[in-house]
Amino acid sequence: MKDIKAQLDIIKRSCVELIPEDELTEKLKRGKPLKVKWGADPSAPDIHLGHTVVLNKLRELQNLGHEIIFLIGDFTAMIGDPTGKSETRKPLSKAEVKKNSKTYQDQVFKILDKKRTKVVYNSHWLSKLKIGDVINLAGKYTVARMLERDDFMNRFEKERPISIHEFLYPLIQGYDSVHLKADIEVGGTDQKFNMLVGRELQREFKEEPQVIVTLPLLEGTDGVQKMSKSLNNYIGITEPPSEIYGKTMSISDDLMLRYYQLLTAVPLHEVKAMHPKEAKARLARILVARFYSEDKAQAAEAAFESVFAKGNLPENIKLVTFKEKKMAIAKLVVDSGLASSTSEARRLIKQGGVRVNDKAISDEKEMIDLSTEKVLNVGKRKFVRVICA
Repeated sequence: MKDIKAQLDIIKRSCVELIPEDELTEKLKRGKPLKVKWGADPSAPDIHLGHTVVLNKLRELQNLGHEIIFLIGDFTAMIGDPTGKSETRKPLSKAEVKKNSKTYQDQVFKILDKKRTKVVYNSHWLSKLKIGDVINLAGKYTVARMLERDDFMNRFEKERPISIHEFLYPLIQGYDSVHLKADIEVGGTDQKFNMLVGRELQREFKEEPQVIVTLPLLEGTDGVQKMSKSLNNYIGITEPPSEIYGKTMSISDDLMLRYYQLLTAVPLHEVKAMHPKEAKARLARILVARFYSEDKAQAAEAAFESVFAKGNLPENIKLVTFKEKKMAIAKLVVDSGLASSTSEARRLIKQGGVRVNDKAISDEKEMIDLSTEKVLNVGKRKFVRVICA
């Protein structure tokens, strides 16, 4: 284990807040592995780069010799985390939670060392709580304290519903820390309130309170909003190497620096000394290699250069057949799988991102003749061949 100053330097790197640092110093002085808790509700099946900001920090803590406890919130997922929500979220079914939990583990261990990670499910202890236990837990926090949360206060002021079970969520997440006797809890800045509740509850249960490590939320490829599948601004860690590489190459130069800072250990002075295109290509290779291999990264780079630098079409473009001899372009884009909805297709057409045989289409109602094969592409990376058959 490294000395205390060296450990603190690593833990604080890219950290937004460390609450409080002096308590962490005291814990580290004992020279024993600390229990580091990270909880994730399996509310969606896939993990993207935004999630890996926390995972990278956990791996650093793991490399320092501390014990990582990966808590799968299979019980809390059926309540629904109200964090950042403008309305009550629909709880997930047991079947959805079970399926997503399996996928989460498959993806998380692309970063964490499986042999040195303890996986726990909070249903194992929360499902055993009796109504009296829940009432006792609810008595340890006030409504006024709950309304200090921005999302709760915003909904209260706008007279939007807040269900009682949503107030229970931070308490139950906090109780997880009590049960696990966590020394540290790591999470995004949006989880700060919930993690602080854990500190308070540990005090109530006569335990030493956990230290909170908050990490920044990663902006999506648009460079504006938090990375999210629902906003279609994400880079998924299980996407094909060509998609990871291509999406990375599409980000702005400013965003590239932030990605380097939050997703890699490459010093920023090295990045700034490089040509932006060269630096972006290096970042893309690093990310593909992390989730696949060096060979896959090199192949993705070669394919990207072939298509975008030299103007060639990608190899093995998927063929999609239709019964209609003519189709409106917006419908064709959706039915070809290049857009998730007609509204998205219209937006892409309006932005000039849809081309047929390398010709930009600007009219969403334009009819495309499918009697002969056409190459349809959206943006710089999505291609299909379409024909009536």
